[in-house]
Amino acid sequence: MSDPKKNEPEKVPTLRVSTHIIHQPLEPMINHDINIYIHAATSDNTRRAYRQDIRHFITWGGKLPTTTDVIVTYLHTHAAKLNARTLARRLIALKNWHVLQGFSDPTNHPLVKKTLTGIKHLHGKPKEKARALAMEELSQMVGYLKSLDTLIAMRNMALLLVGFFGAFRRSELVNIKWEHITFMPEGIEIIIPRSKTDQSGEGQVCAIPYGEDSLCPVTALKNWCEKTDIQSGFIFCAIDRHDKISSLPLSMQSVNLVIKSIAKACQLTHANQFSSHSLRRGFATTASRKGAPFVSIMRHGRWRHEGTVLGYIEEGQRFLENAAKMILIKQ
Repeated sequence: MSDPKKNEPEKVPTLRVSTHIIHQPLEPMINHDINIYIHAATSDNTRRAYRQDIRHFITWGGKLPTTTDVIVTYLHTHAAKLNARTLARRLIALKNWHVLQGFSDPTNHPLVKKTLTGIKHLHGKPKEKARALAMEELSQMVGYLKSLDTLIAMRNMALLLVGFFGAFRRSELVNIKWEHITFMPEGIEIIIPRSKTDQSGEGQVCAIPYGEDSLCPVTALKNWCEKTDIQSGFIFCAIDRHDKISSLPLSMQSVNLVIKSIAKACQLTHANQFSSHSLRRGFATTASRKGAPFVSIMRHGRWRHEGTVLGYIEEGQRFLENAAKMILIKQ
């Protein structure tokens, strides 16, 4: 008689996957012996932001590695508290951590994407933008600094004028060294070894010509150079209350604080809305109003995306070619 068990299908053993979430502190999980090239693939600013994002997730109670359900709960918890753009960046940080650690990506799930989209629809807010600095406001700030006649005021004047007319990002501005500058009959050329749009370090050059004495960035930089008699190292350094100049550059946050403080001292409208980016935006809008070609503006500011510059220009021309204005003004 045949054995009935022989005709039964073979049982496949069930694979049990542990769902236990490992809770480890952030710092021990950072591999300090990581390959230097992998480390260099991400900018310091981005890496710093990702660390803050991961730390926020862990402080909330999240554990690494995590799951899709935990991430959705995290999004629900902070939906009305944090900007949707901030939450989107936090998801990128979590994704990168899992991928680099060899875990599956818990953010790559339709539920996570749908949740974030819903948060944007219900809690989305316009992006806060730095106010573009107008030439009249720049002139007022420079005039105020000239009246102070101090070492810090001289540095800040060169910082403002070079930052504005060079359309510098604050990361580029604080890292300028005297070795990067060449004085020429027409003005100055400043080498930018590395920037946001040049992470590979091919180098970019910003040419700033001489201008009117009251707002000439080249003259302001020359005066600062002669006053300090420093021929190497960082240009825009910290200065203590005894007028001792540090060898370290200003921090990027310090640049924002300097600009805000000058704007407030000049009693400018919306002084709190000014930042280092106001110089860059102000250059784009002012150059456009003066008739500078779009290509020239993009090249000088080292912009990579046309849409960014077009947005700045459009904002600066809302009242120039205004349809309502044409109707309201009496013919």
